Amino acid sequence: MKKLFSPWRSQYIETYDKMESCFLCEAGKNPEEDEKRLVVYRGKKAFIIMNLYPYNAGHLMVAPYQHIGDFLHLDEETMCEMSRLTKLGIKILKKTLNPDGFNLGYNLGRVAGAGLETHLHNHIVPRWNGDTNFMPVIGEVKVISQDLKEIYNKLKKALEEENVE
Repeated sequence: MKKLFSPWRSQYIETYDKMESCFLCEAGKNPEEDEKRLVVYRGKKAFIIMNLYPYNAGHLMVAPYQHIGDFLHLDEETMCEMSRLTKLGIKILKKTLNPDGFNLGYNLGRVAGAGLETHLHNHIVPRWNGDTNFMPVIGEVKVISQDLKEIYNKLKKALEEENVE
């Protein structure tokens, strides 16, 4: 069995228990801080936010405004909007970063890899041919080749060009 290690995530993992509030809830209720918190788009029931500790450049998350950890308790309207926002996220990532593919998904429960299990969110991770190399394995370093703010600005511009409100 092969193992995949992600030591670059240790900064988030080490501070998780020290968080006083839910970072997704904070981002959801403070639209005046969208750029600071990397909120890319706000819908009626859910929003798109960049992952501050990404697996790859452009790693997005789609989360409901409601603090809910159980997928089975999502109402239909929120679930549908989260799907629409996932599609929108893929569209703007294709336009701005031109990935070769995507990993999509929810990590439900700590044993499934959820770093924040009390506020569900869908991951959109862009992937490129050859984006896995020796750095994470040998150097215990994940190379993210673009600045988060640079990517944020590109995604916001792509939204404007798509005439998405």
